[in-house]
Amino acid sequence: MSVVKVIELSASSKTSVEDAVKGGLAKCAETVKNIQGAWVNEIKVVTNGDGSIQEWRVNMKISFIVH
Repeated sequence: MSVVKVIELSASSKTSVEDAVKGGLAKCAETVKNIQGAWVNEIKVVTNGDGSIQEWRVNMKISFIVH
């Protein structure tokens, strides 16, 4: 029998959504083993006063197998 746990985290990047997701997964993998996947459930941008994008932010749920 396998048990899967899901945690939620937020990550950000000044470059892109993809970079934010990769950075969040890499940081999570420092302490969590057996990561199986991630669901990005929210994307947000922080803008400068002129409307240009300053930072990308993602909220995601990460699943991993518990032994």
